[in-house]
Parts: sequence; C-alpha cells; structure tokens
Amino acid sequence: MSRLILFNKPFGVLSQFTDRGSDGVRETLSDYIQVPGVYPAGRLDRDSEGLLLLTDDGRLQARIADPRHKMPKSYLVQVEGEIDDAALDRLCKGVMLKDGMTKPAKAERIDHPQLWQRDPPVRFRKSVPDCWIKLTISEGRNRQVRRMTAAVGFPTLRLVRWSIGDWTVEGLAPGEWREIRV
Repeated sequence: MSRLILFNKPFGVLSQFTDRGSDGVRETLSDYIQVPGVYPAGRLDRDSEGLLLLTDDGRLQARIADPRHKMPKSYLVQVEGEIDDAALDRLCKGVMLKDGMTKPAKAERIDHPQLWQRDPPVRFRKSVPDCWIKLTISEGRNRQVRRMTAAVGFPTLRLVRWSIGDWTVEGLAPGEWREIRV
C-alpha cells in the first residue's frame, strides 16, 4: 500500500523540501508537511497554487509525473482580458511555444470560481478586464499553462491546479493536506 498526500500548495511556496536559494528563507514543503519518505510527484511553480501530490512510491510518482502516461492536469486560470473563442480554439488545437507545439488541450471559459483569497492578491486594474478559463493538459512542460495563455494573447494572472487525474484539491484550504492510501 502506497502513501499519497494531496496538498493545497499556497502561492509563494516552493515545491521542494529545502530552499537552495541565496537567502534560504522562502517557504518550502517542510513548512507544511512533516511526513518522512514522501516526495513530490511533479512540480508546481512558486507563483502557482493548488494541488501538489506527494508519495512514497517511486512507480506511482513516475506514473503521475511522466507525460508518457498522459495523466490529465486541470487548471483554473485567471487571464488578463476577455478571452475569445478564437483563443480558446487555439488552446484546444495546440499552441506553438519556443520548445515546440503543445499537445491539444481542453479549454473553456468559466464563471469566476469560488476559491480562497490569494495572499498577496492578484493586481486589479480598472481599465483591464479579466476572466477565468479551465484548461486541461496532458503534458507538463516548464510554466506551460502560463506560456500557452500568453501565446494566444491572454497572460495568466492567477494559476490554480485543481486536479491531477481523479485527485482534486477540493475541500483543502491553502496549506492543508490529506493522505489517502492507493
């Protein structure tokens, strides 16, 4: 039986247990999780929030993190501007990035989701509207979602990973986690 931890990673927290930065004072997973022998299955950027999975099982970790397994990852994304159908269509078909074409994604405009407050809050500009999309991808390139939305003309303001496969962050406040057996 493997351990699997579902963690709602807050904004500003590194997806690792130690800080190798120059100041060594950034928050890490060790500030929230004191479970020996578990490691992140994939990464979530410091400026992104939401579901991060940790496990003590190397095969499970590879199945979750390796793009060859095509485990879908869904994100709630606040973008700058009112995204149009043409941009959503481009996201669905795949977007050319500097490191090549992305795989097709699922992209849809959604109503403002009921999420926790982010600390610090996203900047607000009266003259520039924003909206939310749900984007589901099956690969995990570095900062991929942010690069995809920027490539179609709608930069990401806030990025929350909601689910990986069947696992979701639902019911977990930022910094909270729960363990399940798989």
